[in-house]
Amino acid sequence: MTVAEKIDAKLVKDLREKSGAPMGDCLKALQETKGNIEEAFVVLRKRGMASAQKKAARSTNEGAVGTYIHAGGKIGVMVEVNCESDFVARTDDFQELLKDIAMHIAASDPRYIKPEDVSAEDLEREKEIYRAQAAASGKPANIVERMLEGKMAKFYEEVCLLEQPFIKDQAVSIKELIAQKVGKLGENITVRRFARFKVGAPEWTVSQTKAVEAAAE
Repeated sequence: MTVAEKIDAKLVKDLREKSGAPMGDCLKALQETKGNIEEAFVVLRKRGMASAQKKAARSTNEGAVGTYIHAGGKIGVMVEVNCESDFVARTDDFQELLKDIAMHIAASDPRYIKPEDVSAEDLEREKEIYRAQAAASGKPANIVERMLEGKMAKFYEEVCLLEQPFIKDQAVSIKELIAQKVGKLGENITVRRFARFKVGAPEWTVSQTKAVEAAAE
């Protein structure tokens, strides 16, 4: 009996629901991993990222604005997510992604969209703090540098939307969540900007990717 014949239809359906990938791709991933759904999920995540990277240079001039209100009206989010066509922007998959991202922003309170958007002031301040911490450890210079890299990666995960683990599935980052939709819908998808408001908070978060700011100049 071949591997393809051994893959149960329910397993394919379960992977489809877990990953959001097309049924055909789920079947192929399960065939490659001999029916191991967790390994197949990793395969699909890698393919989704590869597909997203190939499409990353394509313009995203369509899209939609989504909102999410949480905690009895105490927290509100508005986010703009872009794609390549109005047709894709109106699909259930895109609208689901829009809602998920808005909900995630409400829960996780990111300050930036991606690492490249972090201000020079914030970046240098964090590096100085981590350098001081690493130096105080008394480790050799090469170890200190590796410690700094690790600390910065954690910092980006804490403050950058795309690097954060998705609140509904911690095994997937927001970047990977978007990549899954890119693979399924066949268009480049980007987060353009968002705003998050909380009742009584002294400040509110408004973030716009630097790529948009550069295009406006």
